Amino acid sequence: MNQMLMYIDPGTGGMLFTILFGLLGGLFYFLGTFLVKIKYSVGGGRKGARNEKRVPLVVFSDHKRYGNTFGPILDELEKRGIETRFLTMSEDDPLLSKEYKHISCEFIGKGNAAFSKLNLLNAEVVLSTTPGLDVLMWKRSRKVDYYVHIPHATSDITLYRMFGIDFYDALLLPGEYHIDQIRKLEELRELPAKETVVVGTPYMDVMRERLLEAEKASGTETETEENRETENPGKQDGKKTVLVAPSWGDSSILRKFGEEFIDALIKTGYDIVIRPHPQSYTAEKEFLEGLMAKYGEGSGVTWNKDNDNFDILRKADIMISDFSGVVFDFTLVFDKPVIYADTSFDASVYDQAWLDDELWTFKTLPKLGVRLSPDQFDHVKDVIDSCINDETYKAGREQARKETWFYIGESVKRTADYLENKIAEIEKEKTA
Repeated sequence: MNQMLMYIDPGTGGMLFTILFGLLGGLFYFLGTFLVKIKYSVGGGRKGARNEKRVPLVVFSDHKRYGNTFGPILDELEKRGIETRFLTMSEDDPLLSKEYKHISCEFIGKGNAAFSKLNLLNAEVVLSTTPGLDVLMWKRSRKVDYYVHIPHATSDITLYRMFGIDFYDALLLPGEYHIDQIRKLEELRELPAKETVVVGTPYMDVMRERLLEAEKASGTETETEENRETENPGKQDGKKTVLVAPSWGDSSILRKFGEEFIDALIKTGYDIVIRPHPQSYTAEKEFLEGLMAKYGEGSGVTWNKDNDNFDILRKADIMISDFSGVVFDFTLVFDKPVIYADTSFDASVYDQAWLDDELWTFKTLPKLGVRLSPDQFDHVKDVIDSCINDETYKAGREQARKETWFYIGESVKRTADYLENKIAEIEKEKTA
């Protein structure tokens, strides 16, 4: 009996699954929104009436970890007296406790409850770092004029999951090379050109300012090997601190190398700190909990869960990662080398799957540090020591800053300028 076999390449398969999940997500979203509308109608429309109040700007955050991006922007908007609603899906978001005159801060729930409220927004502009607008659960509101995305990393814009930013109206970008990536995706997908504006990276600017203040307070202007051992918080015995900061998913360093990799690090005798990607706690919870259970107290591994990563980034002497954007936060702000893992990156679920170009991240990493492969695990201590002491990576860091971190120190002002001008532009068009 003849059997017909069908082969689907990984890129096509990833796209098909993304579309399927989008359709299912849209169905669940529709049902949730429908029930919410019925609830508002039966309840006299009190919540609906609240959402009908039009505001110039809404800032939406799907997690408190993005407070380092939105906090300084909100502070600048407050100074300018721009009426804004800040909406968050984290009940314990620190920004909820900020006292503003012109900005209202609100926890909108999680999941369908939150997305249903977002569908009822009435605003001129919505700013968010959340991908997936009009793809999965989050749909565009008919009462919002303009959706603006600001990335939460300086790495490739094509490292979002498939179609993540297709339906935004504008993108506020860290550097100019991101624009070329966006235009190629738009051409391939026959999408209208989005407004693209290079503003820099607010959270990295703030991190840089914090570092300068910390160095000033400790009487140092630069982080050298000597003062890192004496000034870094928690540094008691002079041992090097190795920070493992993976991305999440099947191509991440923890997924690819797992226990063999961790065991090799423990044998170095250094302080090993693992800071999982926040998404790992939900998307690969069982896997992560298994690792944390095995490498618990007394194992030689510390698990860092701080919402603010500043202290651990400053404390670490070196970072080991994969393709996570935190690599650039660490090496470009704190001016330290990195080790990046050879994890055979699978682009099939990312926007990068549409492009033939090599990722900027992978072209840049060799200029910033050493590539680690499994055959080096038995002498990983030597790899770490050599990378830390190699001064040749300084030039690579400087080049990377020029390419992916524009307008250092100016990004918050430039972001606020853009939002203020866009609101004025929309209001002018409506009154013309």
